[in-house]
Amino acid sequence: MKPLVMFGAILALLGLIGIAIPVFTTQQTTDVAKLGNLKLQANENTTHVIPPLVSEGALLIGVVMIGAGMFVRQ
Repeated sequence: MKPLVMFGAILALLGLIGIAIPVFTTQQTTDVAKLGNLKLQANENTTHVIPPLVSEGALLIGVVMIGAGMFVRQ
């Protein structure tokens, strides 16, 4: 498989995932205090939003790269 087609397919797949799941949350656990065997931990949730324009742009560029890779001679 040509590298241009492979990179375009990966980019198009990431664009589709961004359109399907535009918002996701990550969780981070940090130690707040430690007294002997006792540990106090805090969980912090962070929400990440992928703008629709970025997802659609990645999908479009990926499809164009796949098409260009199919017609380029090697």
